[in-house]
Amino acid sequence: MIQKKVLSSSDESSEDEHVEDLMDKQKLVQAKANKPTRTSVSAEVYGQFNKKGQFQAKKVNKSEDAVKRIKQRMSQAFMFSALDEHELAIVIDAMEEKKFKAGDFVIKQGDDGDVLYVVDQGQLDCFKVFKKGEPEKHLKVYQPGESFGELALLYNVPRAATIKAKTDAICFSLDRETFNHIVKDAAAKKREKYEEFLSKVELLKDMDPYERLQIADALKVQKFNQNDYIIRQGEQGNTFYFIQKGDCIATKTENGTEKEVYSYKVGDYFGELALIKHEPRAANIVAKSEVIVVYLDSDSFRRLIGPVDEILKRNMGRYEKYVKK
Repeated sequence: MIQKKVLSSSDESSEDEHVEDLMDKQKLVQAKANKPTRTSVSAEVYGQFNKKGQFQAKKVNKSEDAVKRIKQRMSQAFMFSALDEHELAIVIDAMEEKKFKAGDFVIKQGDDGDVLYVVDQGQLDCFKVFKKGEPEKHLKVYQPGESFGELALLYNVPRAATIKAKTDAICFSLDRETFNHIVKDAAAKKREKYEEFLSKVELLKDMDPYERLQIADALKVQKFNQNDYIIRQGEQGNTFYFIQKGDCIATKTENGTEKEVYSYKVGDYFGELALIKHEPRAANIVAKSEVIVVYLDSDSFRRLIGPVDEILKRNMGRYEKYVKK
């Protein structure tokens, strides 16, 4: 069928699994509810920062090069995928550049934490002691574009693991206040907005609401102008799209002539054929007006679209007369 180039991003499924390695979130929340509030500086700050009326955006002076690098790394870190342009600007302003030598400890398990980090350069090892008295376990190596340290901010708990610079490294840090007021809020708003949209998509109407929420969390958004090519025939397919605004057409190029073969409106989807069949894109997708799409990368598609996989396969018949050799 039909599909486009997609922005690079960190592997969301591996990130989810890593967080699960660090701690069971539900158990963590339950434990937090069953014990007295911690009297650490971290806890006090957390309480103050959750008072919405007191929030003032932080601004840290930085070079144009640093701003450019932050933007690049944020585009790779899935945690920031829900932010709009205004929110991104606030977060970029608040970030600080931190340099570490090989062997430096960035965070230590059990310490209070009031910032998260996004890796810009170098590699960092993650270690965790799961039971007191046992040796620490090496969990992963953080690479540029990945983030860590958010659990202490999300749940107001000590650091869940130790992060140590494997090589000389540069990270960008984000304070608890900006994270809680901008990143967390944006994620919640994104979920609400896209869950409502997905509930109206015919393909997903019978999906469990929880399953739709998982898709909403993984969605990324992209805008196109009239006549822009969203997907080009012959490209490798690694993205699945839903149309949130506007209209598109599918075209086939044969013997040097491009011919319209299909049309799409709000709520329609495209891009699944190449993902299901593991083949190059079979057609072009062209924006016929200003278009906003939300999309899943190939890993998220395979992880989250399972409940409607058979429907997708059945609906592939709509393209058959256009994709035959």
